[in-house]
Amino acid sequence: MRIFPLLLAGLLTIALGASAQTPPGDPPLAVKPPKTPKRITILPVPVLFYQQETGAGYGLGGLLSGRLGTDTLTRASNARVQFWTTQKSQSLIQFVHTIYSPGEKYYLNGEISSYKNRLYYFGIGNDAPAVTNDHRSFLDFQLFIINQRVQKSIARNQFLGLQYRLSRVYNLSQAQGRINDDGDAIPPTNTATQNYFYQDPRLDQRQRLNFSLSGIGPVYTLDSRDVALAASKGNLLDLQVMFNGGFVGSDYNFVRYQVDARHYQRIFSDKTILALQFLGQFHSGNVPWYGLAGIGANLGGTLYDNANIMRGIYEQRFRDRQLVSAQAELRQHLFWRLDGAAFIGAGQVGYNLKDYTLDGLHAAGGAGVRFNFIRRDRVNLRFDYAFGTDPGFYFAIGEAF
Repeated sequence: MRIFPLLLAGLLTIALGASAQTPPGDPPLAVKPPKTPKRITILPVPVLFYQQETGAGYGLGGLLSGRLGTDTLTRASNARVQFWTTQKSQSLIQFVHTIYSPGEKYYLNGEISSYKNRLYYFGIGNDAPAVTNDHRSFLDFQLFIINQRVQKSIARNQFLGLQYRLSRVYNLSQAQGRINDDGDAIPPTNTATQNYFYQDPRLDQRQRLNFSLSGIGPVYTLDSRDVALAASKGNLLDLQVMFNGGFVGSDYNFVRYQVDARHYQRIFSDKTILALQFLGQFHSGNVPWYGLAGIGANLGGTLYDNANIMRGIYEQRFRDRQLVSAQAELRQHLFWRLDGAAFIGAGQVGYNLKDYTLDGLHAAGGAGVRFNFIRRDRVNLRFDYAFGTDPGFYFAIGEAF
């Protein structure tokens, strides 16, 4: 239905352009100076998805992208907002930002999110899919997140600072029964078919109630990427330690250590990019189910949990205290504003690192297309299909990593 107005506007533009040409013999028109290119671009993006547990989801997102100040060496900053709701009353309101100050003296990164969630809960551990499928249960809860980091430049492309994170988990439902592969409820006829969240031996009763996780700690970043949302060259090394405890209002005392290392380079030609990522998350102390490291991607992911590292596996299907994972993606320019991508990843979780085995690795992969919506800042709309224990489609702004 929008073709006709666009076509009409184009015809009017051509007609007006033709009528405005200078007739022969008339004095030449004054030449207008070229317009200053926009430093900030705003991109609205519709949100549309489907999941068995939520039904259809729909909403609107937006991206603001551009450079702060007039320094052309400062990388583009971005801020993203989105709102969506679903047929079964789940919802998300989220604001995420990555900001480089003029001259990159400061690096600011964070999110504020409010979820009304319905997720599948599979239990805790690195068990085989056959076991976790038997445990699949609905888990309804609300989640509020504040995650902010402030870092100061200490050398070229290096930043040091502090990060604070608050996660509030509340209004956990008392849903009964387990769910089959088609997303249909299995009536609770005995203990074996009751909601596994209330049967999981790794959970105590305190974890089934409302709780808050609050932590603060140092973060170091080496970031030589050319563009944050779609790097074509450079490296990222992000090291952080998060101390969660009563001294900052947390109901649980534990420490998270995280290593996030990425590498980007052009291969064969300027049109082909190889992207690599290693992610390790390690915990000590008393960690509740929501604070554990987890394998599996969701629709958008969060800065803290790096949820895009295993597209093709359901969000935190496998969760435990220690996580090691890696992924690779090959990105190829096709034509016009379209790119293609192929990716593969593997990872494993365990209570201790000594629990890891080769046959315990979980793998996922897939392929997708990219539409380069803002060429100046290389802002891509990403559409992927991933295979793994939970095949599916993913649509988002920016690359997965």
